[in-house]
Amino acid sequence: MSALKLGCIADDFTGATDLANNLVRAGMRVVQTIGVPDAPLAAEVDAVVVALKSRTIAPAEAIEQSLNALQWLQAQGATQIYFKYCSTFDSTPEGNIGPVTEALMDALGTDFTIATPAFPDNGRTVFKGYLFAGPVLLHESGMQNHPLTPMTDSNLVRVMQAQTRRKVGLIDHTTVSQGPPAIEARIQALRAEGVGVAVVDATSNADLHRLGPALQDLPLVTAGSGVAIGLPANFGLSPSAQASQLPPAKGLQAVVSGSCSVATNAQVAHFIASGRPARSIDPTSLMQGQTASVVQQVLAWAAPHLKEGPVLVYSTAEPASVKQVQDQLGVAQAGALVEHALAEVARGLVALGVQQLVVAGGETSGACVQALSLLQLQIGPQIDPGVPWCYAPTASGGVHIALKSGNFGSEDFFTKAFKVMA
Repeated sequence: MSALKLGCIADDFTGATDLANNLVRAGMRVVQTIGVPDAPLAAEVDAVVVALKSRTIAPAEAIEQSLNALQWLQAQGATQIYFKYCSTFDSTPEGNIGPVTEALMDALGTDFTIATPAFPDNGRTVFKGYLFAGPVLLHESGMQNHPLTPMTDSNLVRVMQAQTRRKVGLIDHTTVSQGPPAIEARIQALRAEGVGVAVVDATSNADLHRLGPALQDLPLVTAGSGVAIGLPANFGLSPSAQASQLPPAKGLQAVVSGSCSVATNAQVAHFIASGRPARSIDPTSLMQGQTASVVQQVLAWAAPHLKEGPVLVYSTAEPASVKQVQDQLGVAQAGALVEHALAEVARGLVALGVQQLVVAGGETSGACVQALSLLQLQIGPQIDPGVPWCYAPTASGGVHIALKSGNFGSEDFFTKAFKVMA
């Protein structure tokens, strides 16, 4: 393997492909692994993204998994580490963004890092330390209703300070707009003040490109995927179409959706309105060990429709409906039941001949990838900002898969995705 330049740790599977997508578009050859590999990576790559399913697990477990990923990446020769989280910074007051950041800082022996989920291409911007989703503050965007990590405060300095014992500061837009020297000077000033983590403003891709050179010497960068567009140039790389080439796509097409975000609700509605076959899974029907029966019914329904084009299987619902189910089953049990059922549906669809699969939702993507026993993804062309097609080799000949974060993608994403591959 060539000398690895950038080693990345992502806290969910869609976030991992989101990051890998931006690195590929900026010229890096990237492989995404599903979990921490148990052997050296035999590939000629510039960056590796280790995808974990650690966003909503207990902080101690998230730390352990992240440190295992760090150790493996260091063994491959990574010269800089990138901890990637969601562009909505969603977490709980206990973590896991803060605790994992601190654990990585301790392991790397560094006293300073930055934090910014800014991703302007997807409407995520940070100004004066406040995170915006499109034109509104994060806590007014629908994220306040997230079933697992509701975000009720848009002030990232406050959110991060609640999760870390280190002092949290701010590199505001006035500094960022002045370019790398000003950013570097601000970093040194914050360090002198005892600040360990600095939230960074960014309202445009130009801001992220200005930020990139200032991060060149940091052992650890923590961010959403946006910062990735400014890092490959630090290693002498530039955009190249060859970085995103995948094997030709073939086979049947399907979508599995477990996200309950505003964006995914609209995408499900658009797919249904287009007249394409869609089947809903009611979480309450999964109670009392009925999952196997529900999955069988869904696959029996899907089999004749698949020959005519893509089908959609979804558990997506409005916040009120989600809360009703959570009240009945509990948050954790409701989520686990749905993830398991959709993962079994995904495995069944692939067995029916599906080789082009779109999965919506971070937790759902993690469950589906694990159910399909996918170990490594080659990153391909972008469908929408933050969502690329990927290719995973399998015993049956390989599958093209797109892992979509719940909040990402245009309204017609589910239909557009297959046109990109065509």
